[in-house]
Amino acid sequence: MVKLIRFLFCSSLFLLLCSWGFYAHKSINKHAVFALPSEMNSFFIYHIYDIEQRAVNADKRRYIDSDEARKHYIDLDLYGVNPFDSLPMNWFNAKEKYSEDTLINRGILPWVIYWEYHKLIAAMDSCSVKDVVKYAADLGHYVADACVPLHTTYNYNGQYTNQDGIHSLWESKIPELVNDYDYYTGKAVYLDKPLRFSWSLVRESFELVDTTLTLEKNLSQTYLEDNKYMPFSKNFEMTQQYSLEYILDYNDMLNGMVEKRMERAVFATASFWYSAWVDAGQPDLMKLKNIDAPDKLKKKQIIIPKRTHE
Repeated sequence: MVKLIRFLFCSSLFLLLCSWGFYAHKSINKHAVFALPSEMNSFFIYHIYDIEQRAVNADKRRYIDSDEARKHYIDLDLYGVNPFDSLPMNWFNAKEKYSEDTLINRGILPWVIYWEYHKLIAAMDSCSVKDVVKYAADLGHYVADACVPLHTTYNYNGQYTNQDGIHSLWESKIPELVNDYDYYTGKAVYLDKPLRFSWSLVRESFELVDTTLTLEKNLSQTYLEDNKYMPFSKNFEMTQQYSLEYILDYNDMLNGMVEKRMERAVFATASFWYSAWVDAGQPDLMKLKNIDAPDKLKKKQIIIPKRTHE
């Protein structure tokens, strides 16, 4: 019984620390499947359970791979007042200007999306169902992270503005409590400049950082401490978490921001999947449905492009 309680506690804590929360990441990948064109929709529907469940694998890897965390964010405010004027989109140009260590320490999310995109292309080209599902799920995760404002700032959890906990409030508490979103985004489109699109996602999110923080700060000033939080049992000790009333009031003040960013993530994920399929030569994915990749293809190295044309 004690082991079970400890397991449940650790699972709950893990959920609180993960980007978007498990629920949101899985929902985004699942709904992205239905935004795909019919030519590739059947394959993704056939594998929808795996693609949905594996949407959180990238977060799980953060606890066993020290290199994983940097892939989930980019601290744009560390690049000055106008980061998009000073930070090159091209990885190699950015390395020349800031050094690879600096880029890694500040997060590499938009580049990771582009690299994962090329891994998915290679997987589709190699006839590996396993790799297509894996990289499609991972790509959806990183794209979703790019749609979260607090994944684009050094003040990612409000730790520098006395707003500790706002990260999980925005991306986990709200979507899990207010889960009646439409998710209809229209059909996926072909991305002729995927790296540029990746950067556009983090730019949109970065432009929402001030609003995200300011609205919560203003709301907090209208609440008594006892009303803002409610008791919560953690590790056999009583602690506190945001009250349901506070979560709903913050969501109202955001005026649909969380829902819009989730819908943006659904559309962007589907568009990256579709574009990878087109760039792989539009293979008939259904022919791979029950086929495992040959050993020689399993060992095929998926190469990250050394240069980009964007």
